[in-house]
Amino acid sequence: MSHAGNILGLPELEVERVDRNDSIEVYARPKRRPSCIHCQHPKVRIKATHERTLKHTRQGNQVMTLHLKTPKYHCPQCGRYFRHRFQGVRPRYRSSDAFRLEVFEAHDGGVTQRKLARTHDMSPATVERWYQGQCRLRLSEMSNRPCPRVLGIDEHFFSRKRGYATTMVDLKNHKVFDVVLGRSELSLRRYLRALPGKENVQVVVMDLSETYRSIVRRYFPNATIVADRFHVIRLVNQHLLKAWQGYDPEGRKHRGLVSLMRRHQWRLTDEQRENLGRYLDDYPVLKALYAAKQQLNRLLLLKSLNRKKAKQLLPRLLSLIEDLAASPLHRLARTLKSWLEPIVGMWRFTKTNGITEGFHNKMEMMSRRAYGFRNFENYRLRVLTHCGWDGIINRV
Repeated sequence: MSHAGNILGLPELEVERVDRNDSIEVYARPKRRPSCIHCQHPKVRIKATHERTLKHTRQGNQVMTLHLKTPKYHCPQCGRYFRHRFQGVRPRYRSSDAFRLEVFEAHDGGVTQRKLARTHDMSPATVERWYQGQCRLRLSEMSNRPCPRVLGIDEHFFSRKRGYATTMVDLKNHKVFDVVLGRSELSLRRYLRALPGKENVQVVVMDLSETYRSIVRRYFPNATIVADRFHVIRLVNQHLLKAWQGYDPEGRKHRGLVSLMRRHQWRLTDEQRENLGRYLDDYPVLKALYAAKQQLNRLLLLKSLNRKKAKQLLPRLLSLIEDLAASPLHRLARTLKSWLEPIVGMWRFTKTNGITEGFHNKMEMMSRRAYGFRNFENYRLRVLTHCGWDGIINRV
């Protein structure tokens, strides 16, 4: 019985007896008297004793209930009274910290509140209250986290009533930094003004959104804007497919041809390249646009270039954009010219918003599992608990 306290996870306990029926009833008392918590006097006397009953983990399929004899002490030196304090048990709580953590981890892992209410002999409302309490505890640990140096910004859909939310991700440590309701400068203004450490942000990765670009320029003055490579290449493909619609509407509907037109040329087999070439021979202008698109994508996919190499490639990119300006893809050329500096930034940096999109997928699964969220703060609480910073900083 000397190791019973360690087995229970509550040290300094002496187990008197254990009863097993529908549940496990453990009767225990403190091993020794503590010093006075007020004056640290080593000798105190027991004034009275009462029994605390609390739930403490599950053993197999049975809930363990602890019956703790809790002495009330009197200190002869300072004359003050205090009750015995058990490690892992908070004052006036009817469950141990281990039991609450067990419920939290089970619900966090996907077990429903209704199931936990049956297995742990509690109400679904209590499960939700404990879960939010643990989430807020984790969230409080993130309150003093530094503003990330490499920040990813993107929007995602929250609800039809509340609209969109903005996700900010620490791309260096692969953690969600925060989620804010809204995607306009007006809705984000209050949050961004109070955000500490904005001057420490060095790189912001984003899609080709004018709204987010103006927000970054205003609130992150020291940050370099880098366009997300996926969104830039997708924009090029969209403009090409739209121009294709004007030359051959029927061919544009052919899924096989659409797949070939979208792919990078070096990923086509010899047979696919030959079939696509025969089709493009009938449309010389479309063939020229396709060739320009392939050249442009080759430039856009370059990364980790030094300043000298990027400076050498810049005239090629500008020349290609000028050629597109005199073609049916003139709107694409205007967009690329407007976003030239963030696009060139893709050559210097390897970070993209792929991490952010992955978190959006995880957020959608969380929302589905909860059958949707009405309260945005509850949604934000869960997102930061699942995807937020865990206190570990990647300095590599």
